[in-house]
Amino acid sequence: MKAVVCRSPGDLVLEDRPAPGAPPAGWALVAVSHVGICGTDYHIFEGKHPFLAYPRIMGHEVSGIVVETGEGVELAVGEPVVINPYLSCGKCIACRHGKPNCCVRIEVLGVHRDGAMCERILVPAQNLYPANGLSLADAAAVEFLAIGAHAVRRSRADPGARTLVIGAGPIGLGTAIFARIAGLDVTLLDMSSERLAFAANELGFQILDGSRSAVPDLVREATSGEGFDVVFDATGNTQSVQSAFAHVAHGGTLVLVSVVKDDISFSDPEFHKREMTLIGSRNALRADFDHVAASIRNGAVPLAKLVTHRTTLSGTPRDLARWAHEKSGLIKAVIEVGS
Repeated sequence: MKAVVCRSPGDLVLEDRPAPGAPPAGWALVAVSHVGICGTDYHIFEGKHPFLAYPRIMGHEVSGIVVETGEGVELAVGEPVVINPYLSCGKCIACRHGKPNCCVRIEVLGVHRDGAMCERILVPAQNLYPANGLSLADAAAVEFLAIGAHAVRRSRADPGARTLVIGAGPIGLGTAIFARIAGLDVTLLDMSSERLAFAANELGFQILDGSRSAVPDLVREATSGEGFDVVFDATGNTQSVQSAFAHVAHGGTLVLVSVVKDDISFSDPEFHKREMTLIGSRNALRADFDHVAASIRNGAVPLAKLVTHRTTLSGTPRDLARWAHEKSGLIKAVIEVGS
């Protein structure tokens, strides 16, 4: 089969790879249809991922069609599916508590093991969710949107809560969209005027442009000095995460959607004075995938505006390398693998 392989940082090629064999019990063979390109994929290509072994087939935002099933699998051959790329052990403390998204031994397709920038892939059947009427193109967007949907659910914010989403990239935009679906009063903050213009003009969000004024001043003005009830940081930037503590109102909540490699420090007196809640959010659960799929079906997610770039499997080595540096106008890129 054809596969896009990142041999080493900066070296991305289309190769012939052995096709997967017959699926074992509990697994299914999936013909890949569409794959979204994630920030993680760009980081792998650029050599910025700290725990990755090369060579690697990337790709974890995936839709496809079941072509063969192993023993005990109830999915029908020909079933269109969304792939949950988080492979969990089912035995650790997180899995036993219903949180396979933060499994102690989690393996993410395209990161810890080869992913779906290829023609066919073997996946545990428990990680395959019927698309139930979604187009295969839309189904490939479910995973990245589920990240934000999970973060919003983790926040337990009440409808009407004054909410700040920091970071207007795909994950931040997904978080903002699902915060709005949850009835929160959403404002987006970013340092990119171009991305903020998209968020305001195309998606209808209130915005704060950190490139034009000092962020603390913008937050004070937007909240009459009170701060936001809920703040989501989706930047992956250490300085932004540490600054976000100051944007939270007394009694409010800070949700860390993105992850950084560094230690995070904050003022403990300020944290306690406000009786803040600090929440980490990792990956997503089946309930989040289902919520996203239902929201796409009912028209609450403007996917046609979010997917700005497209390519093919053969075009991916050229286009992904270009998009890693040419970000203007880019929100979400999708690879069309299946015919």
